[in-house]
Amino acid sequence: MSVPARLIGGWKKLLGLMSAWLLALAPASAGLGLDEAQLKAAFIYRFAQFTQWPGPAAAEFSYCVVGSPVLREAMASLAQKPHLASVVRVRSVSEPAQAQGCQVLVLGLSERSELLRWQLALGAEPVLVVGDSAEAFRAGVCIALMVEPNGLAFRINHSEAKRRGLNLSSQMLKLAREVK
Repeated sequence: MSVPARLIGGWKKLLGLMSAWLLALAPASAGLGLDEAQLKAAFIYRFAQFTQWPGPAAAEFSYCVVGSPVLREAMASLAQKPHLASVVRVRSVSEPAQAQGCQVLVLGLSERSELLRWQLALGAEPVLVVGDSAEAFRAGVCIALMVEPNGLAFRINHSEAKRRGLNLSSQMLKLAREVK
């Protein structure tokens, strides 16, 4: 019995996606030539690719970064990567009101009160909120990146993503260290 070509193509695509994720999950010290901020930027780009926002696709896609100039600099290259939107921006924001129109908000903050302040200000807006610490995950961001002894890992708060109207890919959910 032969397997239909469309199924084989689908499996090849899935394997390719998984390979890309596994490369990104490799420890930063494994000779990839990426520093921590560049590796985090690569993860954030993948998170955006594997997230579906409600409504029609926006003409402009914005990555917004709070509190981490090094990560903001590493993310600057994302504007040149392929996206569904014709215009991609990476910008720094310092106040929650400036986050209006962001599809991805990266909180490079460690204080719980600040993390909560930003999330409360966003309400239920369809923004993929990404934190870069265990404290961010405890504060309820959609996705938290964390440096672990074996490299970079991420945890997903699927309930928060759904509350914001975001649909996260099942492939991404399978690769997360923890999903709640």
